[in-house]
Amino acid sequence: MKSVHIDAVDLNLLRLFDAVYRTRNVSRAAEALGLTQPAASHGLTRLRLLLGDALFTRAPGGVAPTPRAQRLAESVQSALSLLQQALSEPERFEPAASRKLFRIHMSDIGEGRFLPALMARLRELAPGVRVETMPLATGDIAAALDSGKVDFAFGFLPRVKDTQRTQLLRDRYIVLLRRDHPFVKRRRSGQALLAALQELDYVAVRTHADTLRILQLLNLEDRLRLTTEHFMVLPAIVRATDLAVVMPRNIARGFAEEGHYAIVEPPFPLRDFTVSLHWSKRFEADPGNRWLRQVITALFSEKAKA
Repeated sequence: MKSVHIDAVDLNLLRLFDAVYRTRNVSRAAEALGLTQPAASHGLTRLRLLLGDALFTRAPGGVAPTPRAQRLAESVQSALSLLQQALSEPERFEPAASRKLFRIHMSDIGEGRFLPALMARLRELAPGVRVETMPLATGDIAAALDSGKVDFAFGFLPRVKDTQRTQLLRDRYIVLLRRDHPFVKRRRSGQALLAALQELDYVAVRTHADTLRILQLLNLEDRLRLTTEHFMVLPAIVRATDLAVVMPRNIARGFAEEGHYAIVEPPFPLRDFTVSLHWSKRFEADPGNRWLRQVITALFSEKAKA
């Protein structure tokens, strides 16, 4: 029995083989495929020579498959069916019926800012859709998006290049203190407030390089008393101590609404930044990817709300 590499096989020959096998007639197979009788006969001859088997022999009313054709038929039919299914995948995404899993890069502070509203919206629109957050090193994000390891990346990610992106919101870094902190009672602004930051002790998160960078630029590194692994523990620490934390204003406002915190806004260097949604151009036309981008943009984009 002749062994044939798939590179040598024309897909149209397999479609012809399947049509002849199903109809048991070369003329009817040619008609079904929109071929002339000579073209179908020529194609069948090519496949016979390629496989080293007659495949079909004359029979009353048409042709009958050989044992090799019988064994081949099921695999060919299955392969053509899978290929047709893939090519016929609907261009629409049905959120109400979907159970798709979306993986998203977010920091822990991003989870606190975006996930509550996002999950509430998904419960309304797509209750079967699942979300898994997957924090990655900045240098790994673009490759993870291109490979499909993650579908989206949220955040202030200026070092992430070669991705599709849309700006969601503008933010700035501020200082969060407990409400009755002595520092809050003295009203200062501008450069006087910036200089007064030397009076404070700080807590920071080692994974949030931008806040650490601000402390470095202000020569406040020796005022750093605590470094933690996770951002969301900081409010409890700030509330229980005299420590201050540099953090995004949008997040701080949520804590300040509880009434236990005060926000101070010094004119930091590098204080303004933008939060964007990133994805890969490879998956831009994917219906599910496109749908979730639209949901996220409608929820969080300042431009969409303007």
